[in-house]
Amino acid sequence: MKLLLKHVTISDVNSPYNTFIKDILITNGLVENIADNIIDAEAELINAKGMTISPGWVDIFAHFNDPGLEFKETLESGSNTAAAGGFTNIFVVPNTQPTLSGKSVVEYIVQKAKHLPVNIFPLGSISKNIEGKELSEMYDMQHSGALAFTDGVHPVQSMGLMLKALQYVKAVDGVIIQMPVDKSISKSGLINEGITSTQLGLPGIPAIAEELMIGRDIELAKYTQSKLHITGVSTAKGLAVITQAKKERVQVTCSVTPYHLFYCDEDLTAYDTHLKTDPPLRSREDRIALRQGILDGNIDCIATHHFPQNQDNKICEFEYALPGMIGLQTAFSTINTILPEITDEQLLRLFCNNARQIFSLPNITINIGEKAEFTLFNRKDDFTLTTTNNKSKSNNSPYLNMKLSGKVVGIINKDKVYLNS
Repeated sequence: MKLLLKHVTISDVNSPYNTFIKDILITNGLVENIADNIIDAEAELINAKGMTISPGWVDIFAHFNDPGLEFKETLESGSNTAAAGGFTNIFVVPNTQPTLSGKSVVEYIVQKAKHLPVNIFPLGSISKNIEGKELSEMYDMQHSGALAFTDGVHPVQSMGLMLKALQYVKAVDGVIIQMPVDKSISKSGLINEGITSTQLGLPGIPAIAEELMIGRDIELAKYTQSKLHITGVSTAKGLAVITQAKKERVQVTCSVTPYHLFYCDEDLTAYDTHLKTDPPLRSREDRIALRQGILDGNIDCIATHHFPQNQDNKICEFEYALPGMIGLQTAFSTINTILPEITDEQLLRLFCNNARQIFSLPNITINIGEKAEFTLFNRKDDFTLTTTNNKSKSNNSPYLNMKLSGKVVGIINKDKVYLNS
């Protein structure tokens, strides 16, 4: 492939061309030239005026439901959705059927993903069959392609098992990803415990169910001197505990979802099942604290928590609806809409650079001779997700038909360009 991008703004702090508007010529998956005015009659031409190009984005927590739950999403549809959302790298959770608890299922993901638009990295389960009882075959899974380890949407409840997992991955410089939910406290809850849950007559999930789990796992990470990533942080106190642990040099990092930054529990007054999430939407004060955490740099990454659900699991009573929403195609626009003041540099740390560093992914730099794995976006354009342009097999999104600020143009990856229409 030969591709010529004309008049594109480069956003990459590691590039000597950072902030410059240049032409970029890409040949056979490598950057051949970057200059003010490149002419090449053989290249596919893209007028990129007004667009920004950056290293490819990374999402560390998504559910593609393959194998076993392909009626919600497949590796193919998930990959197309990720590309449309600007992501070139996706970590998929192990909550499949069978679960990603052994090397054969990990190898299935790795092999099937080779020819898809984005790079898909399986997350191996911490426990066998995600039952929370004994460690899975973590060593074998890592050698087969598992990038990190988590029990995904069913976080490890046993302190002893979590301790063993953190000790085990330390030997291979691995990372444990944990969603902070104490099921013994939150089991019967449906939304955040507070004024809104009382008004709606719904059982609440107290913030302490998250905060105790965060505190527990940080103490275990401190004890083992191992690497812990906490995803789906939703409370102000939980974020404060993580921030303090970082100051104490504990090897802990964290991510938040776009929807915890956009919505709060006050938005649930219509019993919209698309807003039923795990962890739940918290208070307005929690949302303000999370947004400030983005601006302060205390939050390391954006994690979409892209959890497709079919209609039967969402078009029903709130009590019986399954949690989660799709989020890959709206992640960038959501952040750009609610936090227009963040710089391109901050944006790229959240969507790309920090995740690459935390999980030891190869660095991508926009420079001559480097690999072309890039995201194209426009912060000034608008984007509206519809059932027509939605690439996912599921439509469980509160953002449907909502006008957002900021549009992903597409990605360049694996020697191909994938542009949104």
